[in-house]
Amino acid sequence: MSKTETKKAWLAKALTIINADFNRSSDTHLIKVDLPCFVGVSLYLKDESTHPTGSLKHRLARSLFLYGLCNGLINQDTPIIESSSGSTAISEAYFSRLLGLRFIAVVPHSTAAEKIKQIEFYGGECHKVEPKDIYAKAQQLASELNGHYMDQFTYAERATDWRGNNNIAESIFAQMALESHPIPRWVVVSAGTGGTSATIGRYLRYNPDLHLNTQLAVVDPDNSVFFDYFQQRDVGITSTKGSRIEGIGRPRVEPSFLPDVIDKMIHVPDAASIATMRWLEGILGRKCGGSTGTNVYGAIQLLAEMIKNQQQGSVVSMICDSGERYLNSYYNDEWVAQQGLDLVPYSAQLENFMQTGKLQE
Repeated sequence: MSKTETKKAWLAKALTIINADFNRSSDTHLIKVDLPCFVGVSLYLKDESTHPTGSLKHRLARSLFLYGLCNGLINQDTPIIESSSGSTAISEAYFSRLLGLRFIAVVPHSTAAEKIKQIEFYGGECHKVEPKDIYAKAQQLASELNGHYMDQFTYAERATDWRGNNNIAESIFAQMALESHPIPRWVVVSAGTGGTSATIGRYLRYNPDLHLNTQLAVVDPDNSVFFDYFQQRDVGITSTKGSRIEGIGRPRVEPSFLPDVIDKMIHVPDAASIATMRWLEGILGRKCGGSTGTNVYGAIQLLAEMIKNQQQGSVVSMICDSGERYLNSYYNDEWVAQQGLDLVPYSAQLENFMQTGKLQE
């Protein structure tokens, strides 16, 4: 067999392995959240924590591998390198192991220890650097090892099929079909790469009936530039600090973040994100991660506005990953205090909303 034939045979096998993994996986649940204040309005959470690697990033990792394979960027000897705050790296380590490829994650020093353990569990290697250095280090390693830098922050929006093919947007609307308000007024997501918001925003525009009735809101944590960029459109804007809320928020404008498919952006303070994820545990009976808290706090603001204006309808957001990955940070009172965060005002605000549908000013 020639070298070309060997490469083609390996590619066919690799694609079969990934598609078989997809075929074994069921869709993620859409959870309806019931609160005393909900009369005429509904909140739904797409539970992305049930993917094999435990987060929304499983979808992205699969798409990035298929993109790399079908563009000839990955072969049987290609080391895979990624810059990540953890969840994408976990998912990419999983797929690398499926294909028998070496995987190296370049992660910030602050990445949760639980995430590091998961990357290593799937056979990945971790290089810890300062947040500002993750891009350059990943590119350097890819060059030195003749590997492929996955570069989720550039390729997230183009690797995902936004027209359908069981993407997250198509899945949400299919699962909403039998609900009281099947066409949501709002879909609320957070942005790390911007790939999820790009996929959902494009899908809404691709389906005119949805575009006329559903708006996309993107929530952004502290120390992230996406909110300011949405308002100012200054692509050169940067932040000197990294996001505390792992997986979302960026210190620079990423190529995959597409502001023109977004209808509204909401800045969510980190204390609100963490208070909301802790509050949500009492509602769902399970722990969720910080980005889920950011999502839900933004969704609650929109629901409170709908209740105030006597509007009916649904709001859909998502559970990005499990809270078990953050037991030593977001669920640790000592860590929260060290960060100088006061959760009490937001916890009181959430309790008030649950009973009255109103957010305290």
